[in-house]
Amino acid sequence: MTLTTRPGDAQPTLATQPLHIPTSRRQFDYDVAIVGLGYVGLPTALAFHSTGSRVLALDISQRRISAIRSGDVDLLDVDHRRLAATVGDEEGWLLTDEPAELVRAAAIVICVPTPVDSHLTPDLTMLKSACAMVVDVAVSGQLIMLTSTTYVGSTEDLIVEPLRSRGHEIGHDVFVAFSAERIDPGNARFDHDEVPRVMGAATPQCEELAFDLLSRSTKNVHRVHSLAAAEMTKLLENTFRAVNIALANEFADICNTLDIPVTEVIDAAATKPYGFMKFSPGPGVGGHCIPCDPHYLLWQLREQRVAAPVITSAMTEIAARPHRIVARAKESLAGIGVPPAGARVLVVGVTYKPDVADLRESPALEILAGLHSEGSVVAFLDPHASALELHDGTVVERVDDPVAFDPDLVLLHTRHSDADLSWVRPDQLVLDATYREVGVGQRIVP
Repeated sequence: MTLTTRPGDAQPTLATQPLHIPTSRRQFDYDVAIVGLGYVGLPTALAFHSTGSRVLALDISQRRISAIRSGDVDLLDVDHRRLAATVGDEEGWLLTDEPAELVRAAAIVICVPTPVDSHLTPDLTMLKSACAMVVDVAVSGQLIMLTSTTYVGSTEDLIVEPLRSRGHEIGHDVFVAFSAERIDPGNARFDHDEVPRVMGAATPQCEELAFDLLSRSTKNVHRVHSLAAAEMTKLLENTFRAVNIALANEFADICNTLDIPVTEVIDAAATKPYGFMKFSPGPGVGGHCIPCDPHYLLWQLREQRVAAPVITSAMTEIAARPHRIVARAKESLAGIGVPPAGARVLVVGVTYKPDVADLRESPALEILAGLHSEGSVVAFLDPHASALELHDGTVVERVDDPVAFDPDLVLLHTRHSDADLSWVRPDQLVLDATYREVGVGQRIVP
């Protein structure tokens, strides 16, 4: 018998049947397979390998596989060292683009992107494809864990039911769990094993196997009662951030109207040791989480005819923020007598956050597109981005010499730690969408 304590239980719940875990699991060549080797999947695979697990790392993109093999990938220093440690480890590391290899792994972890389309509707193409691929090759004894952030019920819809339709019995011959990723690209403060993981499973047997797997790469696994509770937890985490960032942006606008420096106000409020969490304003929100994840919840709630006015308002504001920056840029140029058509605008920092090379959902893309549509001559300066293409196919010039570009307006979008702003003239018009570069040129804020 197995005692399992879950949040909210007055006492441990007792599983009345022994857990039937197939002994055939011990015969797998690899302890875990990671499907999808992007900004989440690759660090996850490397974290498992660093703890001694035998890892099968799979991505269907040969280009991505080649980049990983050459080390030409955007990773923290610790993960670059972990990647170097995989070289020559033929028994403990297999990098492949062959889905058929998945039958060799005791556990399969799905880490594929879950974006939204141009209408902010969830794009489930990659998730459905990955889940279908895994279900198709699943063999007896395997644990299948979904980590991609998605709608509540997705693990049931895309993994549990398809497995059952193929004759599998969940919790007896195959096992299913959900545990959303918690990786913050570019953030070296928290190593993989220091970040708690929330996990829900289809059955008690599934829960035990999932707990064992996650415990190999993290010190703290928090169990919840169901797959759905685990899925909703991730949506709450990122919706919470979205709502508070929208509030910070709104306060920035209010403070600007009242001629109060918003950063001073936020820093002052953050001295309170309880009841306040610091969020900062900016040009918008990018990346794979905040601009996308709450829309999975809103999409599902619309189908249920359930209103979520606070979340809806926050996501509307977030979507509109880049347009607000474009409008402020036009106002700033008008203030010095320069029309937007023909104005030279240099955007400094275009990735979605400091010190990463990730352009996904970056507000800079919309800002540059908005300025380009006004007839402005736009360019960018960013050591972490070698090329930038707008949604309509327009290629934006990257400049290496900002002085030679001679911008009418410098728009500070992302402040990388290695950024050099010494070239900015004292009389240079600077729109500081980071809200932090006090004393740079003729600075204004959105």
